[in-house]
Amino acid sequence: MKALKELKQHLKPGQVYRRGDLNQWSTAIDRHLKELVDDGTLQKMSQGLYYCPAKASFGVVPPEDEKLVRAFLKSDEFLLTSPNFYNSLEVGTTQLYNKTVVYNHKRHGEFVLGGKVFDFCLKHKFPRELSKEFLFVDLLNNLNELAEDRDNLLKSVKEKILAEYKPQMKRAVNAYAGERTKSLFNSWMQEEVLVHA
Repeated sequence: MKALKELKQHLKPGQVYRRGDLNQWSTAIDRHLKELVDDGTLQKMSQGLYYCPAKASFGVVPPEDEKLVRAFLKSDEFLLTSPNFYNSLEVGTTQLYNKTVVYNHKRHGEFVLGGKVFDFCLKHKFPRELSKEFLFVDLLNNLNELAEDRDNLLKSVKEKILAEYKPQMKRAVNAYAGERTKSLFNSWMQEEVLVHA
């Protein structure tokens, strides 16, 4: 009991822990974790991943996606995004997707963490934070996976990019675009040059 009590003292509400993080405070970690899950002190999020629930007036607050992913990857190097964010670009996307995408350097595939599906995608380069320019590049990179009318969407994206975002857009394309997106963007830029020649 004393050992379990000592382990509890290290737990902070709202934090996500790996089994390995807690091992240092226990001589019987698996037994202690089972007891802590049974008494509600911890919630199991996935294999080897646990959440110490934070409570609010309306009940238990679910863990933040960032904390879950950080503990799962054991890394800060990731970017959380979703195809739903394309709707903020005002280019006519209206679909809603039940999908959170995690660009990272370590894992690939779908993983369920805390009952929520995360789609981990290995990416060589991605920004630390989302920007409009990155979302445009990401939309074009993932165009074939979207349930939208592609021709209309491309037309809207082209108009928006040419009207508003040239210099920043060029940097984002150079840094994060796939080959198909780069070709498309470059052809739009050439058309623009010809139009104004």
